Amino acid sequence: MTTIRQRRVEKGTEVAEDQPSEEKNVKPDGKILSDHTGGKLWNILWITVGGIVAISLGLLTSVYVATLHENDLWFSNIKEVEREISFRTECGLYYSYYKQMIQAASIQQGIVNCKQYLEPVYFYIYTLFGLQAVYVIALYVTSWLLSGTWLSGLLAACWYITNRIDTTRVEFTIPLRENWALPFFAVQIAAITYLLRTHLQPVQERLTLTAVFIATFLFSLTWQFNQFMMLIQALALFILDCFDMIPTAKVTWLYIIQISGLLLVCVLQFFNSMILGSLLISFNASVLIARTVQKNLKKGGLLNRLGKLILHVLLVLGLTLLINKFIKKILNLESDEHIFKFLKAKFGFGATRDFDANLYLCEEAFGLLPLNTFSRLSDTLLFCVYIFVLFLMTVAAVIVAFRNLSGSNQVQFMEKMEECTITLKPDAAYNLIHTVLFGCLALSTMRMKYLWTSHMCVFASFGLCSTEVWKLILKCIHLYTSQRTHVLKYSIPIITLLYISYKFWPGIMDELSELREFYDPDTVELMNWIKSNTPNTAVFAGSMQLLAGVKLCTGRTLTNHPHYEDKNLRERTKQIYQIYAKRSPEDVYRILRSFGTDYVILEDSICYERRHSRGCRLRDLLDIANGHIMDGLGENEPDLKPSLYPRFCEEIKKNLPSYTIHFTRVFQNKTFHVYKLAKHK
Repeated sequence: MTTIRQRRVEKGTEVAEDQPSEEKNVKPDGKILSDHTGGKLWNILWITVGGIVAISLGLLTSVYVATLHENDLWFSNIKEVEREISFRTECGLYYSYYKQMIQAASIQQGIVNCKQYLEPVYFYIYTLFGLQAVYVIALYVTSWLLSGTWLSGLLAACWYITNRIDTTRVEFTIPLRENWALPFFAVQIAAITYLLRTHLQPVQERLTLTAVFIATFLFSLTWQFNQFMMLIQALALFILDCFDMIPTAKVTWLYIIQISGLLLVCVLQFFNSMILGSLLISFNASVLIARTVQKNLKKGGLLNRLGKLILHVLLVLGLTLLINKFIKKILNLESDEHIFKFLKAKFGFGATRDFDANLYLCEEAFGLLPLNTFSRLSDTLLFCVYIFVLFLMTVAAVIVAFRNLSGSNQVQFMEKMEECTITLKPDAAYNLIHTVLFGCLALSTMRMKYLWTSHMCVFASFGLCSTEVWKLILKCIHLYTSQRTHVLKYSIPIITLLYISYKFWPGIMDELSELREFYDPDTVELMNWIKSNTPNTAVFAGSMQLLAGVKLCTGRTLTNHPHYEDKNLRERTKQIYQIYAKRSPEDVYRILRSFGTDYVILEDSICYERRHSRGCRLRDLLDIANGHIMDGLGENEPDLKPSLYPRFCEEIKKNLPSYTIHFTRVFQNKTFHVYKLAKHK
């Protein structure tokens, strides 16, 4: 008779017992099998319901923002030129390339011929609104992965929708590159969160790495600021790796994926040299080199490891600057110098008279995050919950980091802390550092808040639905039981959802019922005049924002446009903008003709600007860059001098002979003045 050796553990004691195989009790085993099957079916059902909720919320968000866009502009009822004008500033430039593509005969006969089913403009905007569904689903899944329950994902999605003003601007800036990119960034974060889970099978790990690479590549392809966002992400991985909070092997793969994604984008963008000179590539390469040079980095006692860590950080930073400077020197790269000038001036490392840097400094979007943002986020309880969870997780992270660095020397101390501490999982640790770093970015630069606020929804909902968080709280106040933990884990999020629904559902319904209409007759009149009264080959000069609309609505050639990542184009824009400076008509004419200009458009809203304060008006920035004193009451820097000439955009309207010999007014309305340039031999 054969026997089966079985082991069971009861209260930490291992008990061995021999049982005859033929006398094995079938009933208990059958019950176990039945329970296991039932549990498996329940898990499948639970996951299926969670998936359906995720997809439903994503689609509802897409419909919601599409309806807001329609209601705000009455988009379905306005003329095509008005639809195109509604894509303001650089949005018009981006859409113009899509329009150019679908109007090409080869494309029409190929894969993009959708006119018989849907107007091209609707295909475009519905694609972007559809990406919002992807965005919300990715946020939902990330929160679900972190907490273990899809209730957390539901709360994250609801917070994203109710805080729409601070989480997205897709409904009124549809073609912006960030609206294409951020959904892929959210997918990448979800994939990284899954990758950092423990006990993944090799196949799961390979598939997840593939998903991370695809999402990273698409994110990099669609947004010019990708390298700076991924540099912050790389810094988060670097910090966590230094403190042993995530596996080094997975961090290495993520570094390689970031570099590979950027290099592939560089090739597809016709070898965009700005990418090669990015700090991200230099930083990731430096980390990999430094890790190879420094052996036994994670061995030794607390002081020993701290010393090695400081040396490692200094080595990485030094190598990053050295490699970056070397690449830029070899390739003669200057494409992103305006960004570093802007950062230097913004953080108080000296004032600048650089025109490009000052354009950013004077824009509200690149200023500090307004304080009223926090009051809006607190109305939905999001910010309050976020700060609460952030505090707890940060305390846990500090304890875990100290324990990891201490090794065996502080075991006794850590045992005393054990009752009030939790083990910080790698995926939670990554999302903690991610939200802290992107929070710092958002606080310093308002335009970047959408990267933080969307992740804030994920992080806050995860904390509210996390077993570990509630376990920590209850242990610290000596009230821990598993039943209490489960009650709090589900009841608090449900109460929060009920509160959000009660308070904000009526407002959302009112918002959806509010109807407005697009109205900009002066710009419509200008575009129609250009199409009817100028040759197709005419070259137009003017402000970047307006010329993007000219290109979209009329197809005319431009001297400059809002793509500001090219040094030559930045310099050209500064020269074109001399039409708003104190320059002689001969100088302005010579500059415009050097770029082949046939027509120049002057805007009263720029010439007599009041939106910005003195010192930040476009004409002031030009005066400072040209060494001239500014208009109006107020101080000027002592070395600025009066100009010998009046302001061009004002003086040209007087029709003086010195101006009319070069410029002839051919169109004007309340907002715009168009002048044709004479063609002197």
